[in-house]
Amino acid sequence: MTVYALLKKQQGLSLSGLLLWSAVLVLVAISGLRIVPAYVEYSTIKKNLTAIAREVSAQNADLNQVRSSFSKRAQVDNITVIGAKDIKIQKEGNAVVLRTDYTVKIPLAANLSLTIDFKAQSE
Repeated sequence: MTVYALLKKQQGLSLSGLLLWSAVLVLVAISGLRIVPAYVEYSTIKKNLTAIAREVSAQNADLNQVRSSFSKRAQVDNITVIGAKDIKIQKEGNAVVLRTDYTVKIPLAANLSLTIDFKAQSE
């Protein structure tokens, strides 16, 4: 077997290919670490809206009690993106439905940012 045949059979990743894929993976990881907290906060908001809607339906509470309950829960769960005044309260049949729409702007790098629109609603 000649040297040429041995070189032709060798396969693998070159150093430049390894560096390129490493850079891509690092960028994806950094982006993910910046985006995940927005989705965690969204799920917390949705969970709180659902819990408050269940409480309100059982107790027939008024609007001020609903907003006060959300403010207390937001303080405990460190929800900073919306406040109690941002919640829309509707009655559908015997159930109370709480809704909110908000936008989160996430800076990625330099003047590049990502804007995500969320629509949370109680179940």
